[in-house]
Amino acid sequence: MRIATWNVNSVRTRLAQVVDWLQQERPEVLCLQETKVTDDLFPRDAFAALGYQMAISGQKAYNGVAILSSLPLEDVQVGFEALLPEDPEAPGLSEQKRVISALIEGVRVLNLYVPNGSSLRSDKYGYKLAWLACLQRYLAVQAGQGDPLCMVGDFNIAPEDRDIHDPERLTGGIMASALERQALAAALEGRLSDAFRLFEPEAGHWSWWDYRSGAWDRDRGWRIDHIYLSEDLLACATGCVIHKATRGNDQPSDHAPVVVNLAWSAGQDDEDGDGFSDGDGDGPPR
Repeated sequence: MRIATWNVNSVRTRLAQVVDWLQQERPEVLCLQETKVTDDLFPRDAFAALGYQMAISGQKAYNGVAILSSLPLEDVQVGFEALLPEDPEAPGLSEQKRVISALIEGVRVLNLYVPNGSSLRSDKYGYKLAWLACLQRYLAVQAGQGDPLCMVGDFNIAPEDRDIHDPERLTGGIMASALERQALAAALEGRLSDAFRLFEPEAGHWSWWDYRSGAWDRDRGWRIDHIYLSEDLLACATGCVIHKATRGNDQPSDHAPVVVNLAWSAGQDDEDGDGFSDGDGDGPPR
């Protein structure tokens, strides 16, 4: 099963590009961020024609997440409130459409669009940290449900200095501040691993290039689009790649797709009869 994530920066503006990429790559699952469209105007027909089902949570002009799947979508959950009905902060933090998940072939696929934060002096930075703290509580509940978890999205955080083209200048600023990195690490809590870093330890790999300052032409990027896997999926991961070429399209998104390949099917190696793989394959080095 191939699971992809892509901040398309308006699904209607980039529709032809997304359709072309899906026709070429045919991932079973594509998670979109910044769809920037209400659910009633989402271009369902174009994706249905390719054989994809859809789970959508959108809003006009901003934010918006969606899951496209050629496999059955089950138990779709929208917003933090789905798992945190008693959390006092979850309703307010769910007003912006940034969280959606579904069960696909026994794997819980969680699609996130983490707030950018704007700047360290902005109120939006405090909102981002509160959002990440809520994500930590959300993932703690999710872990208790026992589903293998693949969490993807635009995290708007470079976890380490090797994820930034100029760490000496940019570390400590927005998307690379200590508090953001600590909040993300706390949410992962040792339960989720960065799929890309299972296979590629070196710097110089980016998923986002700012539209400004000739960032694409000069390859001055950041790696802020991530795929995280729970322990039971790590042994199934056979590769994770950034499809950098899409950033060179005419009128591209400023992000490129990231794709993980999982040698997974529901019930594989299920010796204990619980419906899930027991995860005892060789897997990648860790």
